[in-house]
Amino acid sequence: MRIQIITLFPEMFEGVLNSSMLWKAQKEGLVEYRLINLRDFGIGPRKQVDDTPYGGGDGMVLMPEPLFAAVDDAKEKDPDAQVLLMTPRGDLFNQELAREFAATQAGLIIICGRYEGYDERITTVVDKQLSIGNYVLTGGELPAMVVTDAVTRLVPGVLGGETSAEKESFSEAGVLEHPHYTRPEIYRGLKVPDVLLSGNHAEIDKWRADNNA
Repeated sequence: MRIQIITLFPEMFEGVLNSSMLWKAQKEGLVEYRLINLRDFGIGPRKQVDDTPYGGGDGMVLMPEPLFAAVDDAKEKDPDAQVLLMTPRGDLFNQELAREFAATQAGLIIICGRYEGYDERITTVVDKQLSIGNYVLTGGELPAMVVTDAVTRLVPGVLGGETSAEKESFSEAGVLEHPHYTRPEIYRGLKVPDVLLSGNHAEIDKWRADNNA
């Protein structure tokens, strides 16, 4: 699977993509990440990517020419990829969508918005607009990282065990996982529940089911 991210700040992704499961996914050839610097498609000698909005108003708006050119470049590498636009007005991203994106294996092109917004005409080449919550961020980079992480870990082989992803939070009926404990058995007077030490797997399974959020 190929995930291409269009951003003005590709350096923000280096630590995320080169750590933990995301690093493992690309090391093992399960996922390929490609960072596309929107500035490379800027206009003129100053590589301009934004301009003042028609009709007036505060802030700057990402221009259509660099955005379209960047998407075209990404499509050349992966013609069947879905184009996602990270925007506060998009559909709320959730585990069901993460599963859907991971299952298609068609690839993703993620556009990170910046400044006051983007020229609306870019939505004509976008398959889905996504939000990670009802709040405002400086840009679409952090939401793009969230989507990339959530999707990558669901790609077959990334987590290792075949059922690992299925047993996690939200994978069944939208519930959260039960509490977890590890050694030591007692710490600062706080004890691990007796049932988890009993060796009775039926009772442990029941306790876990009863304690799902």
